[in-house]
Amino acid sequence: MDKSKKRAGGRRLAGRCALAALCLVMAARAYCVGTTCPNDVPDSVAVTAVPLPPDYDDATMWYVQEDDRDGMGADVFYVVSTWEFDWTTADGRTCHYADVWNPGHRARMNIEQQLVAGYMGRGNNFYAPYYRHSTLGTWATLDEDTIGRRIALSMDDVRRAFEHFQHCRDRRRPLVLAGFSQGAKAVVELVKHMDDDAYRHLVAAYVMGYKVTPADTLQCARFKAATDSADVGVTICYNSVKDVRYIKPIVSSPCTMCINPVNWRTDDTPALLHDSITVVVDTARHVLVLKGYDGREYPPILNILNSGDVHGCEPWLYSESLGRNVALRIREWRKRNR
Repeated sequence: MDKSKKRAGGRRLAGRCALAALCLVMAARAYCVGTTCPNDVPDSVAVTAVPLPPDYDDATMWYVQEDDRDGMGADVFYVVSTWEFDWTTADGRTCHYADVWNPGHRARMNIEQQLVAGYMGRGNNFYAPYYRHSTLGTWATLDEDTIGRRIALSMDDVRRAFEHFQHCRDRRRPLVLAGFSQGAKAVVELVKHMDDDAYRHLVAAYVMGYKVTPADTLQCARFKAATDSADVGVTICYNSVKDVRYIKPIVSSPCTMCINPVNWRTDDTPALLHDSITVVVDTARHVLVLKGYDGREYPPILNILNSGDVHGCEPWLYSESLGRNVALRIREWRKRNR
């Protein structure tokens, strides 16, 4: 690649990362108040509240981009990450979930949906549900029991959305699952619980910025780690850190698989991204180690993420490579399933 193209690639990368970072800053400042919630109390604490559930028959609950004009693409089901902090309802109760009926909450989720659709949705039909994702405050507890208890509701929303999606789409078409952070956790759960027919049509599951644990692989044999750029029915999993000492167990450890989304290798062969960033798989810890990228555009989140790790970069830093890879794996799936 000549230097002018490399500089152009670097500018595109900087623009996307800056936009994504700006979105994170906006979310960090968005402490939404005034939304009424019903009286459900999942934590058995009288001051908490849970928003009304989404109705996935309602088009308001979906971001949709249909771009498969020649019928040779796939259906992409994408699950967004965590956008809301704990917030207070009009009657003074704390809420640990996004409210899908709140236009502001949907608008923040929509930022990520649109950006990812820009590269995963090209030539495909892209569907992303709004769901009651657990707040950043929940993840900041670092308490697996608290997180597990609260996130069960979030994962149930995604499961219901996926069932609705499967019911409405042509199930003969290839399927791509993808998600980032909490959304990637949802992808892991969907792989565990999808039926055999859905799995037969799975091109790949993209678990960006989350882990596939040893317990996950013992529970479900469908977690087949991607080993190159074109295998299908596989899971693509990665987390990015500046150094292994910054690994954050809450999202990335223990993990059983990692693939480099630049050179699509699982060994420690380095890959050069945008002429300045070296990306290497740490094969012992199953994370990506980045050199030449400090990720400073991503603000620290409650001192648990974007602090030594570069969690915020996962869907954006590798977006060009991911977009090409989604298209390649879809073509390969179609070859094998003529």
